[in-house]
Amino acid sequence: MITGALRETGRLFALAAEVSRAVFRRPFQFREFTEQFWFVASVTILPAAFVSIPFGAVIALQVGSLTQQLGAQSFTGGASVLAVVQQASPLIVALLIAGAGGSAICADLGSRTIREELDAMEVMGVSPVQRLVVPRVLAAMGVAVLLNGLVSVVGILGGYFFNVVMQGGTPGAYLSSFSALAQLPDLYVSELKALVFGFIAGIVAAYRGLNPRGGPKGVGDAVNQSVVITFLLLFFVNMVMTAVYLQIVPPKGG
Repeated sequence: MITGALRETGRLFALAAEVSRAVFRRPFQFREFTEQFWFVASVTILPAAFVSIPFGAVIALQVGSLTQQLGAQSFTGGASVLAVVQQASPLIVALLIAGAGGSAICADLGSRTIREELDAMEVMGVSPVQRLVVPRVLAAMGVAVLLNGLVSVVGILGGYFFNVVMQGGTPGAYLSSFSALAQLPDLYVSELKALVFGFIAGIVAAYRGLNPRGGPKGVGDAVNQSVVITFLLLFFVNMVMTAVYLQIVPPKGG
């Protein structure tokens, strides 16, 4: 079991390296990239907007309750905004990209694999990775970066509404605490996380789609496995990136 897990991990990293190299090869499949970008965006925009509202509300309510107990209500806005921008927004985007876009990518590539379309492409001298995988991975990364901004804005607005309306906070204190605690690198690390998470979601979905087992049933199993594996990797990578960021970038005023 350990040997098999290590072998699968090595193949996944090999595919990631091959995709990274194929990005710079020509010709670039711009039409395929555009179609996949639009598809992934169309299935994730509305769910991301709707999910980010309760996330921002829950964070604002929880942080507001905690700061009220500590007597630091003036820092509610800054703390909740940082939590949304740094942690909640990239994770929401990544989970939706993996669950909606990644599952569709895995199912599409898996069905092509069991129909032996990819073998036919290789016989004709066409690289399936460059032709099919690279546009899908880049589309997942692009949508993740752009969607991260939308989720951050909607989440912050939701947190602002619930903090000011439901907890009796003042708009001035909310905004002033945000400007006192937040800094530009917080936005940079958020977008970097979204980019990395989109890459991971696309690579895992493509890998499982290229390696299904057992015919049509294997494609369904591969879709489920891709979503689960992506979720596990996302939380681990998020922990590592957050720890590195906190060590490199000091808090504002620290």
